[in-house]
Amino acid sequence: MLNAEPGPVRGLLELTDEQLRERIATELLTARDRTSGLTDCVDEGELTAQHSRLMSPLVWDLAHIGNQEELWLLRNVGGREPMHPEIDPLYDAFEHPRAERPSLPLLPPAEARGYAHEVRGRVLDLLAGVELTGAPLLEAGFAFGLIAQHEQQHDETMLITHQLRTGAPVLSAPAPEPAPADRLPSEVAIPAGPFTMGTDTEPWALDNERPAHQVDLPGFAIDTTPVSNAAYQRFIEDGGYQEPRWWSPQGWAHRMAAKLTAPLFWSRADGQWLRRRFGHLEPVPAAEPVLHVTWYEADAYARWAGRRLPSEAEWEKAARHDPVSGRSRRFPWGDQPPGPQHANLGQRHLQPAPVGSYPEGASPYGVRQLIGDVWEWTASDFTPYPGFRAWPYREYSEVFFAAPGEQAEYKVLRGGSFAVAPVACRGTFRNWDYPIRRQIFAGFRTARDLDAS
Repeated sequence: MLNAEPGPVRGLLELTDEQLRERIATELLTARDRTSGLTDCVDEGELTAQHSRLMSPLVWDLAHIGNQEELWLLRNVGGREPMHPEIDPLYDAFEHPRAERPSLPLLPPAEARGYAHEVRGRVLDLLAGVELTGAPLLEAGFAFGLIAQHEQQHDETMLITHQLRTGAPVLSAPAPEPAPADRLPSEVAIPAGPFTMGTDTEPWALDNERPAHQVDLPGFAIDTTPVSNAAYQRFIEDGGYQEPRWWSPQGWAHRMAAKLTAPLFWSRADGQWLRRRFGHLEPVPAAEPVLHVTWYEADAYARWAGRRLPSEAEWEKAARHDPVSGRSRRFPWGDQPPGPQHANLGQRHLQPAPVGSYPEGASPYGVRQLIGDVWEWTASDFTPYPGFRAWPYREYSEVFFAAPGEQAEYKVLRGGSFAVAPVACRGTFRNWDYPIRRQIFAGFRTARDLDAS
């Protein structure tokens, strides 16, 4: 399986103009290699099929990637005329819900590949000559970074589609290494006090990560690692899915309506739990973080355990705050970009690493696996930071925020999964989804107030 993770590089602001152009080209080509790997491994029938009403056909994602690249880079940055304006409505993510997309007159696979390839060639020509400074879209190559992140985000979406498809396996990757044998505390105490949340200095950060602002938190404790499959099985065996007292009213209503009894893709046979993973049926690995659970399931587990989900501010303080210097790091381990010793990212593996892995990726407080492995549900609704400004377009974040006085629809996830590329993963990166979603690569860890018994 393709290793879609580029090698370590210096921060964007430290690069020369030539190095910045090379970095951008590397990120674009790395994303396209991954896109090709996810679409070349299946036949045309599988590319055009809808494997789940929750997801688009893979061929839609493929052409959408090219269309967004043309829109932002060739048209907005390069001032070029549209190549195929008639297809713009087909690949506008807000124009047609996913369930409708198979019925649209989409480009066939060969044409979709050809379109994306032609766009990419013109973009690389544009990159060779455009000034990467001056206009906000071009400062530090932001627009190019936006597109590299966009493609990698759709690659994660397509990987979710691969998990949902039935049939023989078509993807492979080596398994993660076992976790080190060191003994870890079950939780880490984070003292009360302020820290800087969000960013003003990350050149490719997206609008919902901005601006940087001070948040003062009471003391809390947070799990050293994500909740494991073994721990989650104890919740199941203790009747967690049958006890309304562990569930919020909305969560219990959804559990009953959806008939939830275990994480998605789990089944019980001959006295053991099995899971389906990219076409393989295998025993559920006890040491891995639990995966494919809704926010409601994560919340119920936390209540059962006498704990709660962390807020996203608590998650970010545990991940970024350095109590010695008082500053917030780019990543838990420091400011250098992720390497394979830090985190499980970039589809290097097709599963999470065992809990306790990557000691070199720990935060200053000693919390592990805050980046990579599984997206982590938080207690927080998806809302803007104080001083938020939509940029470069409202539809990235603003349209997903609840209007004043309305109930928020989306919960925040933090940290990224094994399917997330390093270019689309930072200590400030915010993801969001409906609390009923569980096809995504999401798990969780729990927290508690320090003054709680």
